Amino acid sequence: MPKPSCSRVPSYRHHKSTGQAVVTINGRDTYLGKWNSVASRSEYDRIIAEFLANGRRLQTKADATVVEVLNAYRKFAENYYRKDGRVTSEYGCIVEALKIVRELYGRKIANDFGPLSLKAVRQRMVDKGWCRGHINKSIGRVRRCFKWAVENELVRGDMYHGLMAVSGLRKGRSEAHEPDPVLPVDDATVQATLPHLTCVVADMVRFQRITGCRPQDVCNLRPCDVDISGEVWLYRPATHKTEHHGRERIIPVGPKGQDILRPYLLREKETHCFSPEDSERKRREERHSNRTTPLSCGNRPGTNRKRKPQRSAGEHYTANTYRRAIHRACDIAFLPPEPLSQREGETSKQWHDRLTEKQRAELEKWQSDHRWSPNRLRHSAGTEIRKRFGLEAAQVILGHASADVTQVYAERDLQKAVQIMREVG
Repeated sequence: MPKPSCSRVPSYRHHKSTGQAVVTINGRDTYLGKWNSVASRSEYDRIIAEFLANGRRLQTKADATVVEVLNAYRKFAENYYRKDGRVTSEYGCIVEALKIVRELYGRKIANDFGPLSLKAVRQRMVDKGWCRGHINKSIGRVRRCFKWAVENELVRGDMYHGLMAVSGLRKGRSEAHEPDPVLPVDDATVQATLPHLTCVVADMVRFQRITGCRPQDVCNLRPCDVDISGEVWLYRPATHKTEHHGRERIIPVGPKGQDILRPYLLREKETHCFSPEDSERKRREERHSNRTTPLSCGNRPGTNRKRKPQRSAGEHYTANTYRRAIHRACDIAFLPPEPLSQREGETSKQWHDRLTEKQRAELEKWQSDHRWSPNRLRHSAGTEIRKRFGLEAAQVILGHASADVTQVYAERDLQKAVQIMREVG
């Protein structure tokens, strides 16, 4: 069976009409010198080594276009920015930033992309309404792309230094607007939302509010990650945001958090505690218990299920599905005023068809203003701990210490965190 073409190495061949050795890479012929000479063999070995080191791509430093450089970096980023076998959100942000570069300069020679070009890309981001912080991060991603291109000799060596001369946008000194700060969500708003959440998501909200952990830490929680041997339990996430810095994340769980978590630990050690499958099952059970139609009439439980549904409940929540569940509950808990609200007996389609384009925009703004995201629970916990125990204690609980903290300091932080959570959570 022939090997796939992607695994083959371009061969050393004889170009009979010129008497030279030749190798063909990506459709381009490169002449190596006199056929079967030591010099041509050495040149072939050098080109093949660079070809393999460059991800099986031919270096086109002299005439590479911007779009060629962007495509090469995108393929690299897709493999590099991965966690647990899946691409991270950083890859999506990179694609978003490079899309603007491609729109403006895709057909130009990459070596001609300089500081003025980067400033034009930045201005396009401002015109699109991006906030200042997101623009600065996106420009950093564009620089990182061309830094990688310099490293792989796709562009000239001094190009990255020229792009570094473009400074970031300063607060109050550009047309870009400032992002809205992430504020704590008050407990009254959370309590008003809880009745409209499934019991699983409601417990996730309560647990995060007490511990101050990140949304992804709640979603990834498994029984095998929780040490219940001490008075204060220690939750060590298998994966977390700052693990690539070499720092271990330890989340202390006090008595209140233990009461929430205890029923979810009575399952397989490797399974996730908070599962959409559990939420869906409990939702169906609740609907069945509230059923008024006799079982002899209508559908029986399980009879109207699709064999191959297009969407099904997952094994565990993600930060996105967790957030969307909270947003849906907020839309129910905080109804908009008339005429934006849905009328009795009106279907969702009839409701949206009734609204004008202006009213839809007003409804979208209302819902956005009255929604809260799970990351605000983390801010609420941090604010409370800071008021009671000081700034350093809040940094310890929230895990905001830098990656180069010594092991002694980490142990001291852990003991302080255990003492705090014994009282708070």
